[in-house]
Amino acid sequence: MIKRIKHSLEYLIDKSSRHKTSRSEEDLLHKFAFSEYQKSKWYESSMGNPDEVSKDIYDSIQLRIGKKQSFNPYLKYMAAASILFLIGLGFFFKPVMTAEKQLSFKTSDTPKSIQLNDGSKIYLAANSSFQYPEKFKGDERKVSLLKGNAFFEVAKDKEHPFIITSGEIKTRVVGTSFHIQMSKSKCEVIVVTGKVNVTSKGHSVDLIPNEEALFESQKLTKLVAEKSFLVNWYNTDVTLNQTTLKQVITILQYKYGVSFQYDNKLVLATPLTVFIKKDATLENVLEQINYITNLKFKVYGEIVKVD
Repeated sequence: MIKRIKHSLEYLIDKSSRHKTSRSEEDLLHKFAFSEYQKSKWYESSMGNPDEVSKDIYDSIQLRIGKKQSFNPYLKYMAAASILFLIGLGFFFKPVMTAEKQLSFKTSDTPKSIQLNDGSKIYLAANSSFQYPEKFKGDERKVSLLKGNAFFEVAKDKEHPFIITSGEIKTRVVGTSFHIQMSKSKCEVIVVTGKVNVTSKGHSVDLIPNEEALFESQKLTKLVAEKSFLVNWYNTDVTLNQTTLKQVITILQYKYGVSFQYDNKLVLATPLTVFIKKDATLENVLEQINYITNLKFKVYGEIVKVD
């Protein structure tokens, strides 16, 4: 029953914030919020002066939506009532003590891996950044890919979904393996094993192995994944046999977190076979490519150029 009430409250508040509620739904939400606010107990010793807290909530809402915009006068009661209601259900109990301590995991010029306390393993590409809690608490296991690319091997736990925020998309799984590849212009989720749900901007797609979700230009699209991405090439030796330079460059961009610059796009069609050891440096791989193609790729920080 509590879960149903919590879900309904979250649903209506989210719908109201997007201005999608009907008049009757708004009335229902307002009556519920005001009723909860009136009958909820306030412990001044631990929660502060109720008038001052109410004013802080009211002022905060004004700053967020802009003073020039009109808003419902019950909004401050909705915010306060929601806090009190959740306190009553035990959602806020000594928040300072129960808050998850967030840790950061970053890489420089080489990929690295980390194992989380639930047994999940994250392989982080070079020049990438990942945030995770010291210990998972609550109903969900939440982490964030802040920059770059990663391969996830998520430990199975049906009771505690694993949720990754990466830019403007959220990826939800129970236990599976997949890539997330993020840049300034797009984000890709490519499934290797298991099932994955990806959501963004109110849209949702379900993925199975060999499928990917592409978020680009504010649009979420479901596609068939390229075979070369269906392995964990952060932790596996990979042979790209009779492929094109374009495909090789794509994997190098994701694995080492670099971008390639070249004037002649025709070189991308060059056929070659390349062996990439799991612990190979970018320079080692580029030496192979330079030898095979007679090109001259050189690294300049996070950019690779053809001189």
